[in-house]
Amino acid sequence: MPIEIEDKFDVPAEFAVPDMSGVRGCASVSRTLSHQLVATYFDTPDLRLAARGVTLRRRRGGDDAGWHLKLPKAKGARQEIHHPLTRSAKVVPPELAQLVLAYTRGAPLGPVAQLETRRGLVRLFGPEEAVLAEIADDRVKGTVFGAEPVVRRWREVEAELKEGDQELLKRVAKRLRKAGATPAGASSKLARLLGDIPVRPLARPEPGSAGEVVVAYLRDQVNALTARDPRVRLAEEDAVHQARVASRRLRSALKAFKKIVPDTDQVQGELKWLGEVLGEARDLEVIRDRFARRLDALDPSLVVGEVRRRLGEDLLAREQEAYGRIREALSGERYFALLDALDALVADPPLTPLAAKDAAKTLGTITDKGWARVVRFYEEAQRVEDPAERETAMHEVRKAAKRARYTAEVVGASEAAKRAETVQEVLGRHQDGVVAQGILLEEAAAARRAGEDTFTYGVLAGIERCEADRAHAEFPGVWARVAP
Repeated sequence: MPIEIEDKFDVPAEFAVPDMSGVRGCASVSRTLSHQLVATYFDTPDLRLAARGVTLRRRRGGDDAGWHLKLPKAKGARQEIHHPLTRSAKVVPPELAQLVLAYTRGAPLGPVAQLETRRGLVRLFGPEEAVLAEIADDRVKGTVFGAEPVVRRWREVEAELKEGDQELLKRVAKRLRKAGATPAGASSKLARLLGDIPVRPLARPEPGSAGEVVVAYLRDQVNALTARDPRVRLAEEDAVHQARVASRRLRSALKAFKKIVPDTDQVQGELKWLGEVLGEARDLEVIRDRFARRLDALDPSLVVGEVRRRLGEDLLAREQEAYGRIREALSGERYFALLDALDALVADPPLTPLAAKDAAKTLGTITDKGWARVVRFYEEAQRVEDPAERETAMHEVRKAAKRARYTAEVVGASEAAKRAETVQEVLGRHQDGVVAQGILLEEAAAARRAGEDTFTYGVLAGIERCEADRAHAEFPGVWARVAP
């Protein structure tokens, strides 16, 4: 799907778009093309999409007529999702309505504004007639719907990359600024039209305090979780993993900093539930890829029977079923209630007096306690004699290391985070090998019942056993290096 990279500028009524033919990297420039565009914007009555930097519109005219959903900007780019024009001009296509549920949370969508734009478009071409960039000179009439519609008019210029690079966009922007353009005061036409959008006020902890650092981190993770939601619904690569990480980081931070942000047990429980919902598909995705790589690395003569189908297509089918359960959960009231609770928590957190203390000293002490917890769990695990119980205890060490890592990341203690990550990584390799063996045993049993050759499952199980044993053998040396 398209990724929109553009610069927006405010310009006076008498502004003239400068000649771009001399811009380095541009071979030629088109004559000005004219378009008449009419875009109707949809939102909830209380403008929940606009408050989050999301735009959903139905556009007529130009080269890209249709429904457009623009997700919040990240790393200089906005993800834009297109859908063909539908017969109804007042009902949002269900496919798009689903993608904004993390923002609407079930509230109805309807037309809130309309933009009529007379656009002059100039294209910059490369040596082989590829369109490198477009400059849109827009004269806009905006109408806010309501009992008494409000009308505003203005002019603006957009420079958007197509097949060019960021350096070209910088050179174009520089030429526009020299001609009198200034960086836009609003992130979008809709934001300019609507003006002040109602947003929940955020509490501001004391600068330099522990509360300021922790609350800022929690807000970042809540934003990350919400931003991943549409991408999870689209089953984009790594989206489920990133959403799961955000939920885990939130839960870990609320546990670690409970003496700063108290009374979050219920939210933690719901974050655990969400992590489990996301985890099923993610785990299947990881193990399917793991088995595919293992099979590709084997001598072909060792790959017999229906093993590729069972460890590939069958696991993929289970993964897709798990995605269906994710979409169902993310469309339910329980999930919306969790998002509401997270928003309320980071907007006005219930801070303790400890939150007002100096950040470096207070959070450093909590970070040290996080690592001490890892050490304590490891020492307890070494006293366990039963191998199966010791393996469970070492899994707890891994979980403690992950929590210590996340805690250290909040504080910016990079060395402490790296130390915990090293422990987590080695124990994770062992755990992954153990889990893989269990799945192989299940799949081999199913294959055996179907009368299939199970030789390759044994080969793979042996490889996974060796991988787990190797990580287990490495760990004492790793621990000796990282433990103080």
